Amino acid sequence: MKIEALLFGGVAVFFAGTAALYGAWSGEPAGTAALIVAFGMAGVISFFCAVQYRRRGRRPQDRADAEVADAAGPLEFFPPHSPWPVVTALGFAVAALGVVYGLWLFLIGVGVLAWGVLGMVFQYATRED
Repeated sequence: MKIEALLFGGVAVFFAGTAALYGAWSGEPAGTAALIVAFGMAGVISFFCAVQYRRRGRRPQDRADAEVADAAGPLEFFPPHSPWPVVTALGFAVAALGVVYGLWLFLIGVGVLAWGVLGMVFQYATRED
């Protein structure tokens, strides 16, 4: 994950420099805001990759002397079935319709969306490994 952290860090630095130059020379706020958001997104991914590298160290894919068997085994726990992605998608769809039809529908959609996201996050919170 170290290479990925450096790669996305470089992308973040590029967008930061581009945003600074674009904001100074053009004076146009929408493009500057878009470049700042792009900088933030690349920075978040770079930070995540750096934290994962510090926690877990080098992966077998990062080592030249690694063999295929080094990366074998279970990766993570993936739930077999869950109703929460459907609830989340429904909440997003209702919120998107609420942008068109009115604030009341948007607020209902945001509530359903929050319920679905919280359901996915805490579905297996008490699961023991």
